[in-house]
Amino acid sequence: MTLRPTLAGRGTLALLALVLAAAGALRLGHGIGTAMALQAAEDPVASAEPLQCPAPPAALAQALRDRDAALAAREAALQDRLAALSLADSALTARLAELETAEASLRATLAIADGAAEKDLQRLTTVYEAMKPAEAAAIFETMAQEFAAGFLGRMRPDAAAAVLAGMQLETAYAISVLIAGRNARAPKE
Repeated sequence: MTLRPTLAGRGTLALLALVLAAAGALRLGHGIGTAMALQAAEDPVASAEPLQCPAPPAALAQALRDRDAALAAREAALQDRLAALSLADSALTARLAELETAEASLRATLAIADGAAEKDLQRLTTVYEAMKPAEAAAIFETMAQEFAAGFLGRMRPDAAAAVLAGMQLETAYAISVLIAGRNARAPKE
């Protein structure tokens, strides 16, 4: 927590600067009261008359008008930018809402497609379970081993055992290894 000592140090420095400024102001103002009293005693007429300010030079007045015009133009430009940013923000908000709606629609479509694919796999697994083990074994030997392992992993254990028993030993062993190792990389915690 290094933030606390830094803030405490700043507060101390600010207090010290304030004390020094007050001391300087007291020193400067020490003789002012006397000087003002002497001034008023010497020239009583001058303090009664209002002071007249001379008219500003034309160049200064023109410079001030030019500066005022430039500031007005800059303010108008800032207002235009603010309006453009507001429009862009509203367009971005609307586009984001459209994208969120499209994403929800896509998720629903994918859920329907995944559900249909899962139903197809369940139906095909049921068909393989209902087949004679020797016929199913012949079909499974022609499949890619990863594909066959997926179906055998879904089948009831007794039906899968009968199909594996009807397959060639090397193929049955390879599919068994695939089934056994498919969750080996799953997180344990």
